[in-house]
Amino acid sequence: MKHTSETHRPPGHADRRNPPRSFSMTGDWQLRSALLAGLILGGFGVGSARAADVYDETTRQSLVEAVEAASVVDLYHARCRGDVSGRRTENLNKLLVGKLRITVLTVKDDLFPERSYRHAEQRLEQDFATALRDVGGCQGAKESPLPEQWKTRYEATLDAIRALP
Repeated sequence: MKHTSETHRPPGHADRRNPPRSFSMTGDWQLRSALLAGLILGGFGVGSARAADVYDETTRQSLVEAVEAASVVDLYHARCRGDVSGRRTENLNKLLVGKLRITVLTVKDDLFPERSYRHAEQRLEQDFATALRDVGGCQGAKESPLPEQWKTRYEATLDAIRALP
């Protein structure tokens, strides 16, 4: 006969001699995982379309311009000022997600000519390195009006995104 303390345990109380079974990919657990994955993936797939198919040409150009402007300012700050936070790209990403339900990576994948965010990032970095070299490196850029022009361009593109319907 079992001891009374063993038979009258509160619900959810673990038994040291018979610990709960660990999760395994069998039976109900596997079915639940498959259903959950289907719901998640299906939910994202329903109503989602490529940014290239959803927006008009002016909006697409505004999105590409905004991503390029944010990248240039972030690259300048990372290379010449030691600030690798990527703050401008993150702020743009927050704006895009909140307003249009897309991300910077989506814009790079769907709207940039490369159709790949990795290739787009490589091109942006190469273009920036060339522009920086042409003005005499970081010191030349700091002495030129370029940082202010880049910042102004970035702010103007953010305003353009905010003005979208």
